[in-house]
Amino acid sequence: MVVVDKVPTVLNETDEAGPPLGIIAGAGAFPIMVAQGARRNGRRIVVVGLRANADESLRGVADVFARAGIARLGRWIRVFRRHGVREVVMAGRVDKTRMIALSWWRQWLAYCPDWTAVKVWYFRTKDRRNDTLLRAVADEMKSKGLELIDSTRYCPDAMAPEGVLTSRQPSAAEWVDIDLGWRIAKEMGRLDVGQSVAVKDKDVVAVEAIEGTDRMIRRAGELCAAGGWTLVKVAKPNQDMRFDVPTVGPETIDRMHEGRAGVLVIEAGKTLIVEREEMLRRAERFGICVIGRAEKDMNG
Repeated sequence: MVVVDKVPTVLNETDEAGPPLGIIAGAGAFPIMVAQGARRNGRRIVVVGLRANADESLRGVADVFARAGIARLGRWIRVFRRHGVREVVMAGRVDKTRMIALSWWRQWLAYCPDWTAVKVWYFRTKDRRNDTLLRAVADEMKSKGLELIDSTRYCPDAMAPEGVLTSRQPSAAEWVDIDLGWRIAKEMGRLDVGQSVAVKDKDVVAVEAIEGTDRMIRRAGELCAAGGWTLVKVAKPNQDMRFDVPTVGPETIDRMHEGRAGVLVIEAGKTLIVEREEMLRRAERFGICVIGRAEKDMNG
């Protein structure tokens, strides 16, 4: 493994495995899952770990690991091109609330955007929503010969299956809440607001926006002290699988238990489950019903 603070030495581009895979790594286990899956498929790995987000354990699964700020798009591109990367996966969370908590001049001091990032941020986007920003980043990278690919390509087994995944079945009242939550969550996704909604007794308790699912779950628990509410997390209509793929895991179940939730509904085939066996084990222990639901189920 090569660990660098500056643009590293070039990997051997004549390796029979072909060009290495680039990973733009945010927080969580998803980037590690991508790296491990790509390695099983014979790919070498070049990781750009986003500062204050990417886990240090990624160093152990990468051939090259370079740190970069989230506003240093030009550096991402230079690292990948230096190593002959042609395909890139974007995986992991980035906490946007840290950025908007600062005034514009403090954002500049904290993140030191390079010229490439400035062009994308100020001149290539009409708003600051996730899809708008990420598509602009993808376009800029493509212009430099780097193709952002489906982020789940190397971990297809981690995608949520269809059906009730726990021994507890939802009640008739919970099915009603599931139907309502699904419709609301899909509309939120269409507007690129968030992916999750909390529902109880045919009423919307909380919706996810920039704060992320974990904080939304905490808020729903505070608002619905009696518990028994349903969390629905779905992909956006026409979800771009290159980025912002819905993800759940053991920590999701822990947060739901703390908030006294009763049901988790995720979209089958479009939601990534981190540590599936452990997640379902915790759901069984806490009595939380987990359901993988497909869009066709909602359309009759």
